Amino acid sequence: MAIISSAYAAQEASQEINPAEGGAENAGAAGSLAHGGVQKGAFPPFDTSNFAPQLVWLVLIFGVLYLLMSRLALPRVATILSTRETTIGADLDAARESQAKAQAADAQNNATLRTKKEEAQTIGREAQQKIAAEVGALRSSAEKKFAEEIAAAEARIAAEKARAMTSVEGIATEAAAAIVAKLTGAQVDGAKLSAAYRDATTH
Repeated sequence: MAIISSAYAAQEASQEINPAEGGAENAGAAGSLAHGGVQKGAFPPFDTSNFAPQLVWLVLIFGVLYLLMSRLALPRVATILSTRETTIGADLDAARESQAKAQAADAQNNATLRTKKEEAQTIGREAQQKIAAEVGALRSSAEKKFAEEIAAAEARIAAEKARAMTSVEGIATEAAAAIVAKLTGAQVDGAKLSAAYRDATTH
């Protein structure tokens, strides 16, 4: 808008230099407008006579925008970027530190688990050995007791057998003496019959 205003100001100045021509042109323009016509001419921004002021305003506006950007906008952007970079760096450092702590805790947990596992295995082996020793002692004691009981039973059986054999010997001797006496009518000595019976059983 400032460029267009300057172009119109330059055009009015040129009209003041040639009043007669300007008056005639204004009269012709008024007449044409009165009859519904349109004034013809170049669009001011495209008029070659307006290029110099347009360039001056362009340089001024560009300079002002450059100063505003370099003094206000760009420092704020640089501050925001720097703050963001610092925050991101701090977050990354915190994440690395947390990761390192997590890895250290994981390594410590693994070491603790290995230690506890080894302790449990040691306790299990010791308990197994203790149980095996106790079972062995109980088995040895039971076997010894059973052997003693078997020996005692065998001794009792042998004694009963001996008593039975003694009774059988006496009964056999008496029966033999009675049979001989009944058949022959002679009395037989029991001691001799016992000796003969023992000789017959031993042979």
